[in-house]
Amino acid sequence: MTTTPPSPFIGADSPLDARQQQVVERVSAAEHASIVALPTDHPLDPKRRARDEATLPELIAQPDRIRETLAANDEDLDELADLIARSEVDRVFVTGAGDSLAVAIAARQVLEQMLRVPVEPVQSLELAYYGAPLVTERSVVIALSSSGETTRTVEAALMAQHAGALVVAITNTAGSTLDVESARTLRLRATRVGWPTQSSTTALALLLDLATRVGVRTGVPAAEGLRRELAAVPELMEHVIATTEPRLRAIAEREQGAGTFLFSGAGPSWGSAIIGAAKVKECTPDHAEAIQVEEFHHYNSLKRGEPIWVIAPAGPSVPRAVHTASEAKRFGGAVYVVTTEGVDAFDAIADEVVVVPAIAEPLSPLLTVLPAQLTGYLLAMAQFTTAEAQHG
Repeated sequence: MTTTPPSPFIGADSPLDARQQQVVERVSAAEHASIVALPTDHPLDPKRRARDEATLPELIAQPDRIRETLAANDEDLDELADLIARSEVDRVFVTGAGDSLAVAIAARQVLEQMLRVPVEPVQSLELAYYGAPLVTERSVVIALSSSGETTRTVEAALMAQHAGALVVAITNTAGSTLDVESARTLRLRATRVGWPTQSSTTALALLLDLATRVGVRTGVPAAEGLRRELAAVPELMEHVIATTEPRLRAIAEREQGAGTFLFSGAGPSWGSAIIGAAKVKECTPDHAEAIQVEEFHHYNSLKRGEPIWVIAPAGPSVPRAVHTASEAKRFGGAVYVVTTEGVDAFDAIADEVVVVPAIAEPLSPLLTVLPAQLTGYLLAMAQFTTAEAQHG
């Protein structure tokens, strides 16, 4: 028999008041019920297959959802950028779990460049339970949850609220607990019938857009250029989806039986790598792991026959990522690289190189995440075909 997980924010020693504790109890029970209803790992589980099949049309529609999300939030983004620009902010925490945490990691570089303060992507339990002493009335806490009901993220928001920080929600769900409990809300225009795709990229686009708006207001020299590049990203995303899908499908058919799949990246690409591993874990019954480019070299991180996707757009991580790819080949792995046009350092090493348009590295996760998402979906489809043949 399963029970709702306990929380240190419930009880006599909680820093939260009685109303806030009731909020935590309610969202915890609801979230636990949704988790136990997830699909199984049976190779032909119909619930998983239905969700996998719903993923592709949502993945393809991401550029339009980003356009809609930015347009719908235009006024709120301006107001929030004005508020942050004129406030004496000393630190920003971007918190969430799962893909939301990966989005925070992917957005960090732009946020720090534009806001010119330390920006910490923090897993929501870590912020709620361990990071509370660092949050003050000069902090901005941006909490990401598509449902708006992720328990630990709600707890992190309530803790920040209790500390007097400016709490900003990014959520898909108007009227959700996170929406109601936050001082400001930016709302996604995303669907989630399949595994999360749109809710990640629309949230990332909002963070990047907000950061550049603040940068323009505070006179950051690179802000206007990044804003122009960001405006062109949805069209580039359409190009990436259309041009990479056939090659990725062939790779998936070749690697479907590997059992374990690795994704590696650094800087903002670390967020794309995390999402790539997440899509494999969601779409298939297999193991997947994201490992930072540098950390790959401190363990026997890859076993013979395992594939690895190295995500390394033009930027300072490329030389070390080349070494990662080279070592992966020496260990007997299959190496697939996602990089940007003009980078040829992987050509003689990787089994295949998937190229996306050249773009400023801080914005590149909106492009490099697409092959990562497609990989999970395409592996699942290849595996369903194989399982059908085996089970008659």
